[in-house]
Amino acid sequence: MQEEVKSGATAVGKYHSHSIPLDMEDIERDWDKPIADAGIAAKASVIVRVGMLDLGAGTGSFRVREMMHRIAYPLNVHVRADVNLTDIQATCTDGKDRITEVVNLPTTGVNTERIWLLEHFADWFSVNLGTGSMYHRETKVSAGLMQHLDMRDASQVSADMAKRLREERHHARVAERAAVEDYEAALASRGMASGGGEVNETVIDALVKADGRGDAASEQAEQLDLPRGRERAADGKLAQPERGITVRDVHKRLDMIERRKPLYSPALSGLASACACASFVFLLGGAPYDMIGAFVGAGLGQWLRRRLFAHHLNQFFVTFVCVAVAAFACVGTLRLIGLFNPLALQHDTAYIGAMLFVIPGFPLITGGLDMAKIDFPSGVQRVMYVLCIILMATLAGWMIASLVHLNPQGFESLNLNPWVNGALRALFAFIGVWGFSMMFNSPQRMCLVAATIGMITDTLRLELVDYGLAPEAGAFIGAMLAGLLASAWRSAVRHGMLPPHLGYPRICLTVPSIVIMVPGMYMYQAMFHLGQFETLLALDWAFRAFMVIICLPIGLAMARVITDKSWRYDV
Repeated sequence: MQEEVKSGATAVGKYHSHSIPLDMEDIERDWDKPIADAGIAAKASVIVRVGMLDLGAGTGSFRVREMMHRIAYPLNVHVRADVNLTDIQATCTDGKDRITEVVNLPTTGVNTERIWLLEHFADWFSVNLGTGSMYHRETKVSAGLMQHLDMRDASQVSADMAKRLREERHHARVAERAAVEDYEAALASRGMASGGGEVNETVIDALVKADGRGDAASEQAEQLDLPRGRERAADGKLAQPERGITVRDVHKRLDMIERRKPLYSPALSGLASACACASFVFLLGGAPYDMIGAFVGAGLGQWLRRRLFAHHLNQFFVTFVCVAVAAFACVGTLRLIGLFNPLALQHDTAYIGAMLFVIPGFPLITGGLDMAKIDFPSGVQRVMYVLCIILMATLAGWMIASLVHLNPQGFESLNLNPWVNGALRALFAFIGVWGFSMMFNSPQRMCLVAATIGMITDTLRLELVDYGLAPEAGAFIGAMLAGLLASAWRSAVRHGMLPPHLGYPRICLTVPSIVIMVPGMYMYQAMFHLGQFETLLALDWAFRAFMVIICLPIGLAMARVITDKSWRYDV
């Protein structure tokens, strides 16, 4: 009987799939065709798979739908897609045939590196199909990334490509100046009255010489931009491609994007979580002992969460277990310190800071943005997912507090000098956002950009609240400023004022920078008082949290309306 059950489970596992398999006959027969000439099934397999990868990386439905349309446009395919938290139903047509595909993901998560790589994939794809860049100005950076997806640090690859492009331009300018100097020298030696034919021949020789210098400088960059089937002719020049990128070429790169390992080990992710939560505690008003407890608890909890997720365990179960472990570790650390300094025993609120690593900031913000785009099915699903995660986390924290008889009353004021307090807020806001960015699998350069934006916005928010501004208004202003700064950063890269490899998706910069504004303390206080059957206090804290939470995506949406025409108008 057990053998029958085992064989049945194996059979189900063999045929279980979250999307239409790529070995279907109508896809396989076009596997080595140029994708522009492939059938609707092969084209749809690429369009829907890109959407699936983007959705699995944690981005909102509006962005998934935009990415699918950008892939479909150069293929002359029209797409109508319904995107929810973990599923996509897309109908694709090329004017002759029509196909509908459904994708169901087993779970959801966050991977900002994948969101960034998919942008470069979209540029590489569209450029090779002749429609031009859509996201990034320097198409050779995208081409270089798509040729080096096997490298662990894709951010370094893009930086190296940008450096080569700068060197190429430098050599081109040198060659141009040399051509002008040769031309002027020819005029000086032969005289302005000499035959025009001789001068023209001299100028042509100088330009040919300059062109030769430029070829050597740009050869390496051109090699990275070669589509499949492109070769060099006998004279060393690039021959015209006989065919474009094939279905196989496209799926091979999507395979590499999908199978990329996380940038950080569980231990490094735990360290990032520890730094982020300890910084979070300081920004909430915690003392050094509170920060130490949160550091130990959050670090151990995130390390365990990563280890458990590697076994594909249920998210809600993992959240409950890891929050319980984090709270126990925090309380145990403070009790251990209390053996030497009894003052540490008074910090009952610290364990709340140790729980903050499970705050689902990405689905919370993207859910609000989806609703701002009138996409209520996806937005409501994301908000409900957030509420379930928060419920499991706060329930675990409340149970631990009941077991060890904790009574969190909030953090006591540190009474620091205003200038010192402001400087420390900027420092810990930077560290906190950097830690959360690492937890979202952002490359280090992306982490630093997001941390800089978060440092500015969160410090300003806290200072404004200190001067009497309502916390809800402070959250709105901080989120809107984060959105404006992220848009300004991306625009500066697009217009060449910043290096091209620093062009990151806005959502990868804004969400980590405002996650630290999510009122985790308010949400836990609501659950704690609910567990004590103090209904009025529970409702008070819950509505405080609700008001701050809704102001964050509204602030980001306002920034997008100001800076993005596609958000400004309903079309």
